[in-house]
Amino acid sequence: MSTTFGDRALELRKAIDRTGYYPEVVADGVAAAVAGEQVVAFFVHHEPTFDHDEVRRHLSVVVLTPTRLILTHTDEHPGDDLLPEPYTSTSTEAIRLSAVKSVVVTRMVTNPSSGPGASAEAVVTIGWGGVSRVDLEPAGCADPQCEADHGYTGTLSADDFSLRVSAAADGAEAVTSLLAFAQSLSALSHTA
Repeated sequence: MSTTFGDRALELRKAIDRTGYYPEVVADGVAAAVAGEQVVAFFVHHEPTFDHDEVRRHLSVVVLTPTRLILTHTDEHPGDDLLPEPYTSTSTEAIRLSAVKSVVVTRMVTNPSSGPGASAEAVVTIGWGGVSRVDLEPAGCADPQCEADHGYTGTLSADDFSLRVSAAADGAEAVTSLLAFAQSLSALSHTA
């Protein structure tokens, strides 16, 4: 299978290669999901996790094409009963841009009294209705003496995909890149 992409293909492939995390396997999974479409924007995030005495790696590659948002996750596994040798698992999800309902961007800026400086941290949450979160709390009324049961109140939030990066852990460039990706996604999903 070819591991070529569209317009920003070379940049995307270099970003995957820089992680050093099974780049051929990751690129193959991403290329299959992109399916020859042009790459408009992307973000690559390498996140190691600690499991007792082992370090396991997780790589998220988020790609924006003219028509879709593609999420790719690759994890490594030490081996198990079914596959005794170490292996990776790559899962991909392709979402039509017209299905994207929300792009929530949270920026954390230090020393805000100095004006809008570089963000120290960013969280991007994308919702398309695949997963929702319900936050409930007991409802009440304005009467402090009231002991009646007023049921519950709450909010329903789309929470399909969320990614957080910080300058301290991932570097300032990662924060800037995630914010640029979110801006591109917001612009394209708005017109889809």
